[in-house]
Formats: sequence, C-alpha cells, structure tokens
Amino acid sequence: MNENFTLHFLFMALAFFYKGDIELASGEVILDEDTSKHVVQVLRMQLGAELQLTDGKGNLFTTEISDNNRKKCVVKILQSTSVQRPTTNVSIAISLTKNSSRFEWFLEKASELGVSAIIPLICERTEKEKFRLDRMKNILVSAMLQSQQCWLPVLHEPVQFDKIWESSKTLPKLEGYQQKFIAHCIESEKRNLADMVNENLSSKIILIGPEGDFTTAEIQSAIDHQFIPVALGDTRLRTETAGIVAATLLCLI
Repeated sequence: MNENFTLHFLFMALAFFYKGDIELASGEVILDEDTSKHVVQVLRMQLGAELQLTDGKGNLFTTEISDNNRKKCVVKILQSTSVQRPTTNVSIAISLTKNSSRFEWFLEKASELGVSAIIPLICERTEKEKFRLDRMKNILVSAMLQSQQCWLPVLHEPVQFDKIWESSKTLPKLEGYQQKFIAHCIESEKRNLADMVNENLSSKIILIGPEGDFTTAEIQSAIDHQFIPVALGDTRLRTETAGIVAATLLCLI
C-alpha cells in the first residue's frame, strides 16, 4: 500500500476536523466549542475514540479523545504527518460580487479545487464592498475539510485594484508568479486561457473582474505589469463562474 493511498484511507476512516493553532509541546489539544459539540453531541464519540485534525498548514494529526467534555473536548496527539504542499501554486484575484452568496460559492469551490490564495478585489465597477472575513474563512475551512485537504487557502483582505501592484506585507509579490493573466470581455487581441497554461510552471495568478468587467484603464494597467490578457471561452460568464473556470484550468492542467 503506497503512502498516498494510506493517507486517503485514514481520511476516509476517521472523522476530520480543523484547529488553526496546534501546540505540540503538551501533546494535547483542546477543541473549540463548536467542534467539541459536533464530536461529542452529534457524532457521539466516546473516550478513546480517534479522530484527525489538520492545522491547514500541511500538518495532519491522528488523535484520541482523552476528555469528552461537550464544550472543551480534549484530544491526545498519537501521530503527526506532514502532507506535501500541492505542486501548483494558484492565486485568484477576483472582484467582490453584488450578491455575497455568489462570492461565498466561489470560495467554497475554489478551495475544493486546491487554489492556494484568494485576493478579493475592489475594482472601479465593483458594486459591493462589504466583506465578512470570519465568515469567509469558515467557508474555506469547511470546503477544505469536505475535500479532504490539509492546506487551507490564504484569504487576503479586500484590496483596491490599483493597490495590488504595490509592495505589501499582506499581499503576495506579483513578480514572484511565473504566469500572470487577466481575464476580460472587451474585444481585443487575446488567447484562450486553456491554450496559455504551462504545466511546467508552478506559480500562476489571474485577475477576474466584476459583473461590469474591468475598465480599459484597469486592463491596460495589468498589461503594463506583464499580465497576459486571456479569454475563458466563447460565452460571457458571471464573475464567480469565471473564477471557477480559471481555477479549474490553472489547478488541474
């Protein structure tokens, strides 16, 4: 039995949960109240039952319940495994949408596909700027667990489009990406993203605009920063659909 199959089997065999900060020194982990309630009251797991935890940073822990308190369940770490980061590093910089549920749907599916980072954009034509960071992070955590992954996508704070070129401690350096794209709907010379993805280059980023698309000035600014203009097909897509199409092409090709 190879290592990947063994890891997958463990995922399927044991309940799987997330805990952001796991201290190894004590050998025990106190689960938060929501997770504790799910473990003890919903799943009815007893003392000595095993479950798995990930910190979303590539670490997987097999643990055993040592105190089944429904508010502060305590588990003892039995084994830790390091799960290799996906070889493809894909970032999606995407405009916030007028309907928050559509952006949340994008976050969920992007996480399932294995996107590494998501940068919410506020463009000139972005219609909504409200952003509930905690709620959005919880959606990513749920999608990570559902898809049996150990790497949680990085979710950045929303940023004004014209600020993404600036050096910042909170944003990835755009110069570090090997392929950089901007998807837009304006009639101009551009190629399909599917024809441009180079599977030999691991780090990629794409810019996805709002419902009204990027302005010509925004597109030109991206091109001036070495972003390649691309199309995502022959039809006009919603912002969140465009994000998923791009994520699929960049993550899976």
